Amino acid sequence: MADTESIIQPGRTVRLGSRTWRRWLPPLIVFAVVAAATIFAPFLTPYGPAQLGETQLAPPSLAHWFGSDELGRDLLTRVLYGGRISLLVAVGATTISMIIGVLWGLAAALSRSFVSEPLMRLADIVMGIPGILLALVFVAAFGTSIVSLMVIIGILLSPSTARLSRAVALGEVQSDYALAARAYGASPARLVFRELLPNMAPQLAVQATVNAAHVIMIEASLSFVGLGVQPPDASWGTLVRAGYDRIYDAPGYAIFPGLLMVVTVWSLNSLGDRLGATPGTRALSA
Repeated sequence: MADTESIIQPGRTVRLGSRTWRRWLPPLIVFAVVAAATIFAPFLTPYGPAQLGETQLAPPSLAHWFGSDELGRDLLTRVLYGGRISLLVAVGATTISMIIGVLWGLAAALSRSFVSEPLMRLADIVMGIPGILLALVFVAAFGTSIVSLMVIIGILLSPSTARLSRAVALGEVQSDYALAARAYGASPARLVFRELLPNMAPQLAVQATVNAAHVIMIEASLSFVGLGVQPPDASWGTLVRAGYDRIYDAPGYAIFPGLLMVVTVWSLNSLGDRLGATPGTRALSA
């Protein structure tokens, strides 16, 4: 039996084989656990994120599993609440990058060459400049609020999404179902939203996981140099930066948030790789 069992017939259900689920489950479970821990942080720790303690830079103990920071605040609590902000920025920026990128790519794929070429050359120009450099410039110009970070990082990741969307859309436009829809007289809006986008969904889902991982790393990089999330809020990047200054006094201060960030990025990248390599993924969207 093949790894993936996908049957496209009237009245039949499309199913994924057990081996396919086993490939997906490890990174999916890891990411789900991290996300759930950040969401339900108030129920997992008895401390508040701003609650001061008596012992500064305490080592890990039963009272403080990750230790405490320079103000005596419980580091586990800070890491979980910081993960909320990191994941919030990831979700917001990924959503923005997918909306802009997909529309950008579809416009390039479905328009004439005198429109398509400038759109793609613009994407090439933006992608040719290091993303972190552009992010630093835009953040310095427009501010360091969480909303600004979402918008700026989302826009920076949209060109790569646009290129993928265009490539996938060009292939789908030449498929039998798209040609049949055009011959039937489907409007451009119906062709895009009822035919193309559902069949592009698997590839776009892979791109979304990659974008989310990139967002977490870019936000952490900006926060590390002081241009990301600002106090009193904290993200994994700001915690790593604060811990870096005290790496010899409390190594766990930087290690724990950094480790959780690495695990989250690994889970997203692995999930994207396994989604992209899943046999029958394209069939599922048909």
